[in-house]
Amino acid sequence: MSNPNVLDHLNNPSPRTLGRSPLEWLERLQKPTVVHVAGCDRSRTRAMATLLHGNEPSGLFALHRWLQEQHTPEVNMLFLLGGVYPAKIPPAFSFRQLPEGLDLNRCFKEPFQSEEGAIAEAMLAELHKAQPECLLDVHNTSGTGPAFAVTITNDAEHQALTSLYTDRLITTDLRLGALMEYSEQEVPTVTIECGGAQDDQAHHLAYEGLVRYTSRADVLSLEKAEWDVAVLRNPIRVELAPEATIEYRLEPSGQADLTFPPDIEHRNFGIVSPDEPLGWVGKKGLSILTAISHNRTGNLEQVLRVRGGQIYPAQAIKAFMITTNPVIAKSDCLFYAVKATGEPIF
Repeated sequence: MSNPNVLDHLNNPSPRTLGRSPLEWLERLQKPTVVHVAGCDRSRTRAMATLLHGNEPSGLFALHRWLQEQHTPEVNMLFLLGGVYPAKIPPAFSFRQLPEGLDLNRCFKEPFQSEEGAIAEAMLAELHKAQPECLLDVHNTSGTGPAFAVTITNDAEHQALTSLYTDRLITTDLRLGALMEYSEQEVPTVTIECGGAQDDQAHHLAYEGLVRYTSRADVLSLEKAEWDVAVLRNPIRVELAPEATIEYRLEPSGQADLTFPPDIEHRNFGIVSPDEPLGWVGKKGLSILTAISHNRTGNLEQVLRVRGGQIYPAQAIKAFMITTNPVIAKSDCLFYAVKATGEPIF
């Protein structure tokens, strides 16, 4: 049974209670918060979570603007702001999670024992109570790059939700304890990655998508989608060993196990051929890396190879979620990849 005191609740908040800026609103928030906004059709509800990671502000920026403008949504809206505590650590929006805490978006599964687990359990209880017809989870990418969506289900409803924001959809069978897995409750659920946290275009996309999501009578019909959605299936996840070191430099210093160039983020969603180097490895070679597929198997030799101390794709790949943040590269993952054709590598 979740603790009701874990979350604060705001019902139809007036603009004067929100502060003049998203930062001022964040300062007023004392704990993870649920925002309820009544819609024209009171018989239906849609849900949106955001700020699950404290350094991903686009969703909060979009919601603050939307609430300030006093939109009346087509249906009831339930907004869930999860990572308020890390977001508030100065300087604001700098910390993905609390320094000694867990990644909230890996805690939406039992046993819910940590502080983040309690927040996740309380958020799931709110969703269970509201019974929304669909759920979006709005994020920023770990690095600079184009927007995309992620789901565990590929059908017309999930593609329709994706098309509110982007024309790129990643589908995966990998389970990490993410909120996206709420889709298994038979509620269409899509994670939206709006682009980089410092990117004004990402903030704009988060707002425009929110307006579409809240203003349309039907958001689950693919016939009404604005563009075709390109689907990439079951990417592999390349992880760095916890004890390994990584640097971002134009050339290796010789001190790190892995070196990527500072502009590696520009590879996001581009095709990298087998003759294009990605970076450099140290004396430990590729032993510091692991490739994890959706079924928890992996063969790194099908993804990467080393020649002359440099790392190359073993075949033409399309990589995404590449970051230049060494903390995220180590705590989450280096990048995801599929074949250049969009098919799974294995």
